[in-house]
Amino acid sequence: MITVQGLSKSFGNNVVLRDIRTEIRKGEVISIIGPSGTGKSTFLRCLNLLDQPSGGSIVIDGENILDRKTNVARIRQKMNMVFQSFNLFSHLSVLENLTLAPIRLKHIPQAEAEAKAMALLKLVGLAEKADSFPDELSGGQKQRVAIARCLAMEPEILLFDEPTSALDPTMVSEVLSVIRRLAKEGMTMLIVTHEMDFARDVSNRVFYMDQGLIYEEGTPQQIFENPQKERTRAFINRVRSFSYRIETPDYDLYAMNAEIEAFCEKQILPKKTRHNLLLLVEELLQLHTPFLRDTVLDVTISYSEKSERVTLLFESSGAAMNVLESDAMADDLGIVIIRNLCEQIDYRRQNDQNRLELLLKN
Repeated sequence: MITVQGLSKSFGNNVVLRDIRTEIRKGEVISIIGPSGTGKSTFLRCLNLLDQPSGGSIVIDGENILDRKTNVARIRQKMNMVFQSFNLFSHLSVLENLTLAPIRLKHIPQAEAEAKAMALLKLVGLAEKADSFPDELSGGQKQRVAIARCLAMEPEILLFDEPTSALDPTMVSEVLSVIRRLAKEGMTMLIVTHEMDFARDVSNRVFYMDQGLIYEEGTPQQIFENPQKERTRAFINRVRSFSYRIETPDYDLYAMNAEIEAFCEKQILPKKTRHNLLLLVEELLQLHTPFLRDTVLDVTISYSEKSERVTLLFESSGAAMNVLESDAMADDLGIVIIRNLCEQIDYRRQNDQNRLELLLKN
């Protein structure tokens, strides 16, 4: 239904989208997730030409909408968009908001447009609000009216740009319920959302966008349970990380500890977790110190908001070096402390790199 090839978008020197390539089939529901500022909303706005792409092609039902000969107004009638901020006309009633475009653009008789509008208001559970004005509605009700207004034009494709981001948490579910119903009825939809459980539940495919690219795509099960790429995994698990590079045996342990403390405080980690993490780092550094004249040591602490777990990663290059199994290590007490603090320890050697990963006990 939609084929996108080499789509790019820049605002001056700021490149927002770069070489987007994808195909969207009729009846698919695609959720688009990713960090803020990675081009998700711009991608939607380019699809219906609210933002003019800088390059590439967008073909809808066999028609390149970037071709100057294309009737863009007619294409837009196939594709409607629901925004974060509702964009209802405040001086018109709910019913008038729904009938304005069908009467003006599709020349549908008023009585027919009103009958269709009432049917749509029943669909979104707001038939009793037909004569109300937007200012008399809650945020969730306004967004449901905005969805009904899009449906009044009988589109083949609906674009949702974070439809719940401006809502009070208590109102989110009523809007998501309407979108779920549309999905079951076979409406083709692209949804930019931060509601991960909803994206998992409603989608056929999920796009993870990062740095202006569709960085990874797949089924909800693949993206949420077994993402293949590092950035996707970090985003799904809401991982926050801190890294420190040690290049000499005379490193400043106190400065490093202060930065670790600041990271822990920012993540609001419990006092016991902070203490155990600092102790673990100190004991591991004691074991690694004899090797620091010959290698650089990268220390990374990661905290997953989703699992509330802390992972510690020590990486170095050069000869194989599993400090917890080496016979040359005399600090048996330190090794006992490390093993008691960790739930899981994994050493791997890959491409001349030593990777020692430790999962801290809760």
